Amino acid sequence: MPADEDLTWGRSTVETACPLDCPDGCSLAISLERGRIRKIDHSPRYPGTNGFICSKVRRFERRVYGEERLLHPGSRRGAKGEASFNRIGWDQALETVAGRMRAIRKEFGAEAILPLSYGGSNGLLTQDTTDARLFRAFGTSRLARNVCAAPTTAVTAALYGRMAGVAYEDYRHAGLVVIWGANPSTSGFHLVPHVRQAARDGAAVVVIDPRRTPLAKRADIHLAVRPGTDVVVALAIHRFLFEHGLADEAFLAEWTHNADELRRRASEWTFERAAAVAEIDPDLLEKVAELYAETSPAVIRCGWGLERNRNGGNAALAVLALPAVGGKFGVRGGGFSMSSSRAIPLSEEDWIETEEPRTRLVNMNRLGRALTDYSDPPIKMLFVYNCNPLATMPAQNRVLAGLERDDLFTVVFDQVMTDTARWADVVLPATTFLEQYDLALGYGHGAVQLVQPVIEPAGESRPNVEVFAELATRLGIEIGELESDTGTLMHVAGALPENAGRELLDRGITRGSAPAAPVQFGDVFPRTADGRVDLLPAALEGSAPLGLYRFQTEPAPDRYPLALISPASDKTVSSTLGELRTRQVRLQIHPRDAEARDLSTGDVARVFNEEGEIHCAVSVNPDVRPGVVSLPKGLWRRNTMNGCTANALVSDELTDLGDGACFNDARVEVTRVVTAELGDRNIALWTGPASPKRVH
Repeated sequence: MPADEDLTWGRSTVETACPLDCPDGCSLAISLERGRIRKIDHSPRYPGTNGFICSKVRRFERRVYGEERLLHPGSRRGAKGEASFNRIGWDQALETVAGRMRAIRKEFGAEAILPLSYGGSNGLLTQDTTDARLFRAFGTSRLARNVCAAPTTAVTAALYGRMAGVAYEDYRHAGLVVIWGANPSTSGFHLVPHVRQAARDGAAVVVIDPRRTPLAKRADIHLAVRPGTDVVVALAIHRFLFEHGLADEAFLAEWTHNADELRRRASEWTFERAAAVAEIDPDLLEKVAELYAETSPAVIRCGWGLERNRNGGNAALAVLALPAVGGKFGVRGGGFSMSSSRAIPLSEEDWIETEEPRTRLVNMNRLGRALTDYSDPPIKMLFVYNCNPLATMPAQNRVLAGLERDDLFTVVFDQVMTDTARWADVVLPATTFLEQYDLALGYGHGAVQLVQPVIEPAGESRPNVEVFAELATRLGIEIGELESDTGTLMHVAGALPENAGRELLDRGITRGSAPAAPVQFGDVFPRTADGRVDLLPAALEGSAPLGLYRFQTEPAPDRYPLALISPASDKTVSSTLGELRTRQVRLQIHPRDAEARDLSTGDVARVFNEEGEIHCAVSVNPDVRPGVVSLPKGLWRRNTMNGCTANALVSDELTDLGDGACFNDARVEVTRVVTAELGDRNIALWTGPASPKRVH
């Protein structure tokens, strides 16, 4: 029911929550006028939203009512990639998909069908509910959703059993704040006021990042490490703590295993050696180590940027082990923050309730390889939802080659005409979170909030749950209570532990019994088998190619001397809202690297390696460290001159732990483009692929 209503003018305000892929999980108040969104703003339901929301969600009505919104099911006409579709009804669309699934299973086996989803919504209903029951029962290939957070999840589970982290509001209590591999100003920005308040109260702030982010500009120390070297920087701090008697030996003896082995493996990483590898000042690194040893409370905000390379798992392991060695637990504002998504113990298996088959497991980071190389059986159908793989997966050119296959039947179920949807054989229009029920899990704070529809679905768009339920019916698969949005909502809420489900439905938000602001090793403890921290987990050691706390050198440093990174931006949530970013992007390059290549702001450059090339203008920017160039994460193909984004230069090699993606391992060269076709400088920039043709 609307929180506030004025029937005279047809105005009302409805409370809901944001389920997009961001730690903050904001509560929202949607102002309506005659059934249309008038304003999207914050709601006080979750105090952590703190009176403001990001510009991305504030302008979300531009997606809801935008020209690229999918309003009707469509079937492809003409060549793949033209984004030209005939309008069809839902019955025809679902019968076409069901018929093709039956035919593929009969001829090739159900493993020739690959469902692909990830992160387009982090809602608990839109993924791993009805869809999981359907695809498990049908026997399709399974998907390893490892494109993000796979190494860090593996590490936090092994070290601490996914123990809840330090709450944003407790950063104010810290005497030292370390922001490592994160940029809260663009992702999770409700942390920023608390860091600034801590600084005003006298806390030291250290930022470890290849770029001079907004917080780095205000920090006491900024270590602009070379991408992929975080692990040796952390190990040098460990060495300092152990060798100078600054490790908390009492805590290590009571609460950890294998501290001596960590001590041994860190012993080779002096400040000088680590600084040489990371290309930073060894004196600054020593100062960071001294600050960390001397200061309590001290908190580390560990981000996901440091995991996106071949050393990413070991980097996360070394960074997250620091509070245990340094004795930073047990006080408010001390410890670490990563993801608190399991602050309320959750298991999707509690509501999927269909046994996972032992079918082929496909790592989504190797989607291009799966689409082009797999033969036993080949992938004959790709069913995409909550994802835009052409914009978000590694080895973009290989993914594109797979989508171009005439014998691949591609279904894309999405809200707008994404880069991937352009290559579909059937498109299905999905509702946004403002048009459906869902449960939003804020992985920065661990609370679950109720998402409710505030407007009627646009066109013929439908929620994920209902579409997968109807498809299951056509395939003769029993879905049970997961056949509708409301039924699935009640079932998932009922599976939450203790009285969390009832509180959620009554108040719109729940933490279960989890404390709002936990003190690590005070009122939350490791959820490991014995309640202790294993600093050398056997499962991780066995899966690491070189063992734990080891450093792998970077690829082809002589031939391709520049590290290309693709950090999150303030324009998109991964690739979501990418349709609103219509302007061309520019490669950010340090003045020293630009001068060596005769590049100035506005020049057109070719960015290339053995995987492919990107054509785009450049912007000379001292905020990017020397040896690093940067393009935003989540770009669509229209945002560069040749339709390739940073992922076209990223291989599908996997991280050392967790089989994650190595986005920041891309090593490239950049040259100036001067051709008769493009001219010299200040050329008019191409606007990208033509606008999609309407479904009619």
